[in-house]
Amino acid sequence: MGLLNYLIRRLLLMVVILFGVTIVVFSIMMMLPPGQRVAIYLQDERVNAEQFEALIEKYGLNDPAPVQYARWVKSVFKGDFGFSVTAQAPVVDGFKQYFPVTLELVLLSGPLIILVGILLGSAAAVNKDKPIDHFARIFSIVGYSLPTFWLGLILLMIFYGYFGLFEPGILSNEYRDVFFSEGFKSFTGLLVIDGILNNRWDVAADAFWHLVLPTINLVILSSALIMRLMRSSMLESLGQDYIRTALAKGASKKVIIAKHARRNALIPVVTISGLMMAGLMAGMVITETIFSRPGIGRWMAQASLRLDIPAIMFNVLFLSGVYVLINLVVDIIYAYIDPRIRLA
Repeated sequence: MGLLNYLIRRLLLMVVILFGVTIVVFSIMMMLPPGQRVAIYLQDERVNAEQFEALIEKYGLNDPAPVQYARWVKSVFKGDFGFSVTAQAPVVDGFKQYFPVTLELVLLSGPLIILVGILLGSAAAVNKDKPIDHFARIFSIVGYSLPTFWLGLILLMIFYGYFGLFEPGILSNEYRDVFFSEGFKSFTGLLVIDGILNNRWDVAADAFWHLVLPTINLVILSSALIMRLMRSSMLESLGQDYIRTALAKGASKKVIIAKHARRNALIPVVTISGLMMAGLMAGMVITETIFSRPGIGRWMAQASLRLDIPAIMFNVLFLSGVYVLINLVVDIIYAYIDPRIRLA
């Protein structure tokens, strides 16, 4: 019952936060002149000055700000976020097109980033100043320092350029034709899962094959931060009095490390991991561009260059919702990891 009450309160708070976000986003949008804000309703960039003025008058872009805000919020609740010239489709349809590409990469790379960071950080702390610790520290420094685009290009040069493996994109040409054929049904938009559901394991395997290099790129770069944080947090836990007392009494070292030291060390790691996953959900601009994956990040980069206001505004609202939701999940995980934390 306590958990249910907590969830209800947090969900209500989420509504308030998102309401505040809409005000901030709309206020920023109002800094633009009506001639640029009319892009929300524009489906064809080739219009003359008279048509522009007619559209401004039609949609009341010269009305007082509160009136325009109420009109905009009403359209948002209806699911009408405007037309994206970048996607050449309504914003919601563009999101349905680009988001599964990003989500598929997050679902594969996210757990690996967290797992590698936690395991390597734990091993480094337990074996302090030993070879595994030196390797982990070098890995974290190198991984955290490397530019994303540089590592991506190096991976492509070695594996695709030299060995002919892991070509960029989301599907090979032959399987792209299969995926977009009439006989292939798209259930989720996730290429690997849809390939399995259509009993086309060759399509699923090819889609997974295209995920390998961007996943390696993200794991090397992102797990470094989690590894460093896990190592320092684990060393702090191992230095606590209750750990030394348990070891002195002859308790199993593996049990102490797994059930006590590592569990207590996970609190700050969970926080960073949650924020990192939210960032990945927002799209990986450089990674998606380097590996030619048409995801949210690449869409937003192109939308920013073209001043695609509807797409940018939708992405800000979506990202805000993701961060609020992940913060809720992180708080619940806190209580599971450490029973001393109560959801109140």
